[in-house]
Amino acid sequence: MGEPTRPAAPALSPADQASVDARMMREALSLARRGLGNTWPNPAVGAVIWHDTPEGPRVVGRGFTQPGGRPHAETMALAQAGDRARGAFMAVTLEPCSHHGRTPPCCEAVAAAGIARVVSAIEDPDPRVNGRGHIHLRAAGIPVTVGTLAAEARRVNYGFILKVVDGRPLVTLKLARTADGFAASPPGAARLMITGRAAAAKVHKLRARHDAIMVGIGTVEADDPLLTVRLSGLAGRSPVRVVLDPDLRISPEASLVSGPAGPPTWIVAADDASWGAEQGLSAFGVPVERVRRTGPGGPPDLRAVLASLAKRGVTRLFCEGGPRLGEALAAAGLVDQFVLLTAPRRLDGPGVPALGPALQAIVDDRSQFEALGPVMLGADEMRCFRRII
Repeated sequence: MGEPTRPAAPALSPADQASVDARMMREALSLARRGLGNTWPNPAVGAVIWHDTPEGPRVVGRGFTQPGGRPHAETMALAQAGDRARGAFMAVTLEPCSHHGRTPPCCEAVAAAGIARVVSAIEDPDPRVNGRGHIHLRAAGIPVTVGTLAAEARRVNYGFILKVVDGRPLVTLKLARTADGFAASPPGAARLMITGRAAAAKVHKLRARHDAIMVGIGTVEADDPLLTVRLSGLAGRSPVRVVLDPDLRISPEASLVSGPAGPPTWIVAADDASWGAEQGLSAFGVPVERVRRTGPGGPPDLRAVLASLAKRGVTRLFCEGGPRLGEALAAAGLVDQFVLLTAPRRLDGPGVPALGPALQAIVDDRSQFEALGPVMLGADEMRCFRRII
């Protein structure tokens, strides 16, 4: 016996079908965003299964990539739809996988469930897939439409795409400044608390949408931060904590080493840093990654730093390391998103300027970065600048 006939859906005009496709893809993208910061090293994908009816689309299954990257979005949506998947359409934000890993390929599961048509936003750049999922679906007799809301889908998974294509994670830089442009008091002065509670809550939400958070050793020595997500219901979404510490100066008494239990801490050091200091950190279960310096006695090569994190699976990195590290990342062309918080208070004295030339260029350059906002968070202003892709 041949394959069962797939039930025909009510015919829509091409324009009406494209409108429904976009509506369903928009919902799939909203689902995909729920997984950001929680699915690495896999991409955060969303999927929606629906039937076209005379009254409009009737959704029968929704899914998004689960923590740690499994199950995939398609699997979750198919499980929710059950038998209702047969003859239905599926919108998925990234090409269904075609390779065998810990689970069978999603393209095979989609075909076996009797899905009648797939609307896919973009191809998966992973060389194990890279169009093969779409080829498999078409070979099974399933029409595939590619490109619906492609720009939005590329934005959602830009970190995963960068990891595959460029060997580094997406970098989001956050800086706060006073109304007169300072990020900190002079060295040795009391810590400067710049923004208020609403802005702090927003920063914690941003942390939860990233795989890892990075600061420099100077921030650790000055503030002894925890770098966790401290919002009700989101504590389990705290990212891995990364300290850029070329000479392994971090104290074993630092909260990131021996403080309260929390997410893992990784140290990134230069390849010539003390091996004895590394052994001391290993006693606390803190691993050390070593990267090359830019020259003898120089700072670490930031591209090498990001490459080492990508090899460990990181796709989205949130940097709160202050203006010095931020300027270095910007000068190297490694900032993809810049979140700038400005408080109404002034320092009215000497301090550490928030924006160096490279960061100011991001703020001013509309040819490479689009500006979003401003958004008010209490009395503080938030502006975002993201790389045009």
